[in-house]
Amino acid sequence: MPLALIYKALIAIFFIAFANPWAHASNGLLSVPALTGHVMDQTGTLNATDISALEAQLVALERSKGSQVVVLMVPTTAPEDIAAYANRVGNQWKIGRRDVGDGVLLVVAKNDRKMRIEVAKALEGAIPDIAAARIIDGEMKPRFRQNDYAGGLNAAVTQLSARIAGEALPAPDDESSRSAQDDSGFDWTDLAIFVFFGVMVGGPLARSMFGNALGGVLMGGGVGAVAFWVTSSLMVSTGAGLLALLYTWIFSGRSGPVIHGGGGGSSSGGSWGGGSSSGSGSGSDSGGFSSGGGGDFGGGGASGDW
Repeated sequence: MPLALIYKALIAIFFIAFANPWAHASNGLLSVPALTGHVMDQTGTLNATDISALEAQLVALERSKGSQVVVLMVPTTAPEDIAAYANRVGNQWKIGRRDVGDGVLLVVAKNDRKMRIEVAKALEGAIPDIAAARIIDGEMKPRFRQNDYAGGLNAAVTQLSARIAGEALPAPDDESSRSAQDDSGFDWTDLAIFVFFGVMVGGPLARSMFGNALGGVLMGGGVGAVAFWVTSSLMVSTGAGLLALLYTWIFSGRSGPVIHGGGGGSSSGGSWGGGSSSGSGSGSDSGGFSSGGGGDFGGGGASGDW
């Protein structure tokens, strides 16, 4: 891990752990859910069979070409325009490989009756704006009007996959070359170093400023948030948050505080993952799916309605 990234992570830990809690109040925009699978339906529209079929298509594409395509269904993006929301989600999720940036995000706002194909810069040649618009108008819109959402998404994914398959992209990495990394391309050794030094410095300060109980919770939450920001992995961020929480408590020489209401450490680490239980189990077939660390969505793609 470059030293600059370690420094940025440590700065972020201090900001999260020691900033005024009210500084993180919502700005009114729809929150970005935690990325748990290639297909995430927050509307309950797709059944398990629909999700499995789409997931299988997208997993096959990623294995053959390395590119990541993610489908997200939400009730609404209000008060944000769907194009702005899709761009924000794509860049935060970092879909696509880190060194390639070959990601596509397909967003459907069901109650708004709008859809968006957001294309990362590396694939704008394979999926230009006009092609994305044709997929929306020719494949998705007619089927959506008949309430055939699964059919429309399936057809769109087929067209997107065909265009990506024809693009000259770097071959996917061998599994052996990724043995020391998780699916997001993040090195576990780097994570351990980052957590160790971050908590060693921040833990005592957090306890001295906020007390043992609250300081541990803030430290665990801060580390979990930064780990999620770096890796885009809910599993990694939760584990890092719990380790930081426990270390901060144990470092004080006590066995740990009693927190009424239950949930103590686990809630502090998991709450930073976006709270997206509404992924409808789409991550169950993904085997711990996470982004490739790419991103770089520059606004390419197209929007439509039905």
